Amino acid sequence: MQLLRSFKIVDSQSPYNGQVKDILIENGRIAQIGDALDAPQAEVVSGENWHVSPGWVDMRVHAHDPGHEHKEDLTSACAAAAAGGFTDIAILPNTSPTLDSKDTLTYVRQKMRGHAVKVHPIGAVTKQCEGKDFTEMIDLTHAGAVAFSDGLHAIHNTHILLKSLQYLQQVNRVLMNRPEDHDLTVYGQMNEGEISTLLGMRGMPDMAEELMLMRDLKLLEYALSGQKRSFDAPALHFSTISTAAAVRLVREAKAKGLPVSCDVAAHQIALDDSALVNFETHFKVNPPFRSQADIAALWEGLADGTIDAIVSDHQPHDEESKNLEFDLADFGITGLETAFSVVNSHNSALSLNQLIDKFTHRPRQILRLPPQTIEVGAVACLTVFDPTLEWTFDKSLSKSKNSPFFGQTFRGKAVMILNA
Repeated sequence: MQLLRSFKIVDSQSPYNGQVKDILIENGRIAQIGDALDAPQAEVVSGENWHVSPGWVDMRVHAHDPGHEHKEDLTSACAAAAAGGFTDIAILPNTSPTLDSKDTLTYVRQKMRGHAVKVHPIGAVTKQCEGKDFTEMIDLTHAGAVAFSDGLHAIHNTHILLKSLQYLQQVNRVLMNRPEDHDLTVYGQMNEGEISTLLGMRGMPDMAEELMLMRDLKLLEYALSGQKRSFDAPALHFSTISTAAAVRLVREAKAKGLPVSCDVAAHQIALDDSALVNFETHFKVNPPFRSQADIAALWEGLADGTIDAIVSDHQPHDEESKNLEFDLADFGITGLETAFSVVNSHNSALSLNQLIDKFTHRPRQILRLPPQTIEVGAVACLTVFDPTLEWTFDKSLSKSKNSPFFGQTFRGKAVMILNA
């Protein structure tokens, strides 16, 4: 039994939103919400300026388990997630073996059973995420896949993407695709623009993202043609969009009534391509850091609801994968522990309620997870945080340390999670 004393509730779906209340938790559920609650047997939890919201959800985590546990395993990923305030993480299928069979999904679910952080596997669309042959998506749904994607790889095969959209309507699952035309980005190292020209590095044009988005949206329209039905949740989700053109295209698609959603990586709205002037490989990400104009468009998309969610895009790598010449180093950074703090520190466009919604209600709806809200009788799936706390990121619970944010001071930090 815990008594959260004088916490400010941040939950757009709760009748207590914006109020400072005591919250009594018994047997993993919220038993009472009120003022000056009396519970002599309860463990009292309190802190100055502590806020509480429904548990945060990260829709894009690469846990490397099974197969490359020296970079990260499910236990260390969950430890980092808890430190970052996440009660739920959806993990990418790019493991070894791939999350393309009932056996691998069962392994993930059994290994993390009972952990405070709930792990939700994303099933592979194609076998071994190679883009060639379909997986048994219906079987994977029954085995616990919350969504389907080829994760780090865009689905280039038009037939596979179209048929997947049609199949997944039958099992009420979302298809997640990362919009990148690899033929346009092959050998690319960073955003194509003035900085890449000055540095003499091959660029990755924003057109590669735009073309893939246009294709996928056309295929979604075709897949739904002739249907007269409303969707409670998106049928197609774009992962880690990064350009102004992508925001515009998704906005237009939503205005037409298409069941589409998208997310953005936290680091993508904090840094631009000038961060790479020193050839620091910890800033090498895909999609690459874009221009200031793109960042402004991403913030506008978050504010007007075009962009539904914020993700960490957590991609841990060992020293041998990053401590190399820039063109040889792997793409990706760790982000679970800093995602909220990075966004909160750079935020001038969203209210706190809007920001927390990007980590809570909308990701749950997209992934078809049970809704969570702060009300009496609800499961106590909660994130406690201080939106004004100044802190320095100087240690990590992840096995890998490939973050560009070590040594930086942020505003806002998760304090703890409580999950059932």
